[in-house]
Amino acid sequence: MALFVEVAKQKSFSKAAATLGMPISSLSRRISHFEQVVGLRLLDRTTRRLVLTSYGEAYLAQASRLVEEAQQAFDNLVAEAKGPSGFLKIAAPPDLWVLQHFSRIVTEFAKLHEHIRVHVDLKPSAVDLLGDNYDLAVTLEEPRETSLIMRKVAEVGNGLFASPTYLRARGWPGGPHALENHSAIVPIQGAGTTWSLSRGDETVPVPVNGPLSCNSANLARQLALAGQGIFSAHRLSVARDVANGRLEQVLPEWDLPPTPVYIVTTSRLLPAKTRSFIDFAMKQLPAMLAAGTGGEALMRRTGMPAGEASRPSAAASW
Repeated sequence: MALFVEVAKQKSFSKAAATLGMPISSLSRRISHFEQVVGLRLLDRTTRRLVLTSYGEAYLAQASRLVEEAQQAFDNLVAEAKGPSGFLKIAAPPDLWVLQHFSRIVTEFAKLHEHIRVHVDLKPSAVDLLGDNYDLAVTLEEPRETSLIMRKVAEVGNGLFASPTYLRARGWPGGPHALENHSAIVPIQGAGTTWSLSRGDETVPVPVNGPLSCNSANLARQLALAGQGIFSAHRLSVARDVANGRLEQVLPEWDLPPTPVYIVTTSRLLPAKTRSFIDFAMKQLPAMLAAGTGGEALMRRTGMPAGEASRPSAAASW
């Protein structure tokens, strides 16, 4: 049962064999024998793809939960004996605040759990949680996939920033609409970019543009430091630049919409190592993030059930 579930989820004998640590030939032979025993074809195999039959789909729906429950029972038993253990693989976006703050979460967690080995992949693009064998992902926006389980950890405050050199040359904008006459460092050149600024109950959408654009938050920061324009950023990412005078916050009384931080998994039935990390991160990360900007950034601690959505898939996007 467990072998079939792994092959079905991976949709590949080679990937499943690598995950299970067994030869492809042995795995294929055991699946074929299983089909012979039940008397039904569960997988259609070609040289290029592997597809579940209708019988395979129906069996997977029941078997996958049984396998997850059995694995969780085993993990709980091991955890009772020696605590959570195993290899924990995490995907996270390569944002500067992740390097500065999420790394502290990983460091502190590793100190508390000597039997868990943690690996963090910084992934700038979409992540296939199941296909790439990630236990969880940290994301900065709600995943598009409808099958993932999301846990909202916090919200990161955003603002507008520019270098003192730029502001001396172009002047300080007197209000939101004055931004239309400034050079904005935008994500996509030629596409309409709108900054939605809020102050109390007031919200002002402002269309902006500029001669420079890039799809990297870190590069946008470098361009702003070089005096090339105003850019939007997580306050956490530029806290040190503001503190040492390399950047100034523009229109500090106005806020951009906060960025939610999610922890994403493919299932609610999690091994002890993953549950331990999520519990630790949801307790520690909001306070760490708030402390990173002296409490100015908007971070709200959320309970575990509040941000969850029950869905069946395996890709997260940043």
